[in-house]
This record gives sequence, C-alpha cells and structure tokens, in this order.
Amino acid sequence: MAVLLVDVGNSRVKWARCERGRLGHSRAAVYSGWGADEFRRRLFSSGKAPTRALISSVAGAAHNRMLTAAARRAGVAAEFVKVSRGAGGVRIGYLEPWRLGVDRFVSIVGAHALFPRLPLCVVGIGTAMTVDLVGADGRHHGGAIIPAPALMVGTLLERTHGIRRRARGGAAGRAGLFGRSTRAAVVQGARYAAAALIDRATEEARALVGRKPLVMIHGGEAESVRPLVVSACVGVPDLILRGLSVLAESSHPQSRA
Repeated sequence: MAVLLVDVGNSRVKWARCERGRLGHSRAAVYSGWGADEFRRRLFSSGKAPTRALISSVAGAAHNRMLTAAARRAGVAAEFVKVSRGAGGVRIGYLEPWRLGVDRFVSIVGAHALFPRLPLCVVGIGTAMTVDLVGADGRHHGGAIIPAPALMVGTLLERTHGIRRRARGGAAGRAGLFGRSTRAAVVQGARYAAAALIDRATEEARALVGRKPLVMIHGGEAESVRPLVVSACVGVPDLILRGLSVLAESSHPQSRA
C-alpha cells in the first residue's frame, strides 16, 4: 500500500510516496498561491492513487483545509500528524508536548530512526532555526529556537537605516566570517551566528547525554550553514519525510480530515 507523505512548511511543500517502508523520490515546490486544485494536481495526480496521505503541516488552517479538499477530490483521506508524548521510539521532553511544533516532532522521530544508537542534535533551518537534543535512548531533552539566517538579515535590514543603505549593491566581498562589504558582513554574520549556536549546543549537550551528539541538519537554508559547523554534522534534506515514513508504519494517532 502506497502512502503519500507531505511536509508543509511555511513557504515550501515537500512530498514523496512510501511503500512497504521504502521512501520514494521526493519533490518540493513553493506553494504560495496554490488552491485545492493545484495541491491535488501536484501531489495526487502522478501514478496510482495512494491509500493514505500523511501530512506534517505548519502552514495554518486555511492551507490545511485546501490540502484536505485536494485529498478528498483524489479519493484519499488526509491524516494530519498530532504531537504526542511518545512515538517512533522517541519520548518528548516538553512539559506540554502539544506546544512542540509538529515539524520538530516528526524530524526528531526521523533522526532517531536513522541513528538509534547515537545522541543527536536535530537542527531545522527554514524561516526559524530550531535545535533539539535527543539522547541515544530516544529521550528528547528540549530545544532552542532562533531566527534563521535569512530572517536575521531581513530583520536587520528592515530595522536599521545605515546598514540597509550600505548593504545595497556593491561587490559581494564574501569570504569567511570577515566580509569585505556591508552586505557580506550581514549575511556571513548571520550564518556564522547560526553555526556558533549549533556548536555551543553540542557542548551543552555533553552534560546531559554523556558525549557530544551528532548534528543532523535539514531545511531550506541548511546548506548555507552546514559547512560552517565545526561539530560532526550530516545533512538530511528529507528528514521530515523520513519521520513521516516511520509514523506511517506505527500506530501513532493522527487527525483525519
């Protein structure tokens, strides 16, 4: 039975089919302006209709309704992942688990499934940057959230006059931390700040899990930060889809729409 796995972020949607536990080729697109018919055409019209559609969404109620309508028109029930205390060998450490973002929850499940014997720092870099620590035993120790580099840059340019004016145009001047133009200084400063937090997180984690964790990094801005991380680090672009594939094989509760 084929399951359609859908990861809806703040600006992009990624999807792939999973059959007998095997994740197929993933696709991604910016979904701004899409309605139910466009979601149906893009996600559901290729190949044989899936038996289920399992969705991780942070897009909000309006887009979730469109996804639900798209699935219904394709003859498939849309199932939205709900955050719970435990699933896929992971136990969430938030005092109130439902307050954890569903994308973080699913990525933690996917990370632990890929490396079940290692402590992990799971880093998602999209609009925001999230860092979550999970031990080799699957225990989630909590996390940190900061603006991702693009949001740092955008906020700085929006809230200042002198920096914004000097950052317009000119040579790129980008090499290492010390940029040779204002624009490069802003961009590189934001990227290095994100990388520095990740490295600090691995040091803080040592006291909690007994050793430095492996960093698993994913998200739209991951490749702008990953080369700057000093700690042991791997990029897993489809981490949320991998987490969804784990949940699809489990009895984890979903909400049907």
